[in-house]
Amino acid sequence: MAVKIRLKRIGAKKNPCYRVVVADSRSPRDGRFIEEIGTYDPMAEPSAIKIDAEKATGWIAKGAQPTETVKALLVKSGVINK
Repeated sequence: MAVKIRLKRIGAKKNPCYRVVVADSRSPRDGRFIEEIGTYDPMAEPSAIKIDAEKATGWIAKGAQPTETVKALLVKSGVINK
């Protein structure tokens, strides 16, 4: 089973807000997930990024692959290095 760390979209039309979740790569974007590890609000000024660093590093250590966007968020929040 391939596990990904990716964004799940929540929020209203033209007002996006995202949850950072750990999910099976075969499940749909807004479908079933294993665990929620943070949130991302791109509409706030500056963008609000809240990620549980301990959970994120734990999942990466277990082999979960972050998507490109989530990887950029993890670097920006200081959870991982480039």
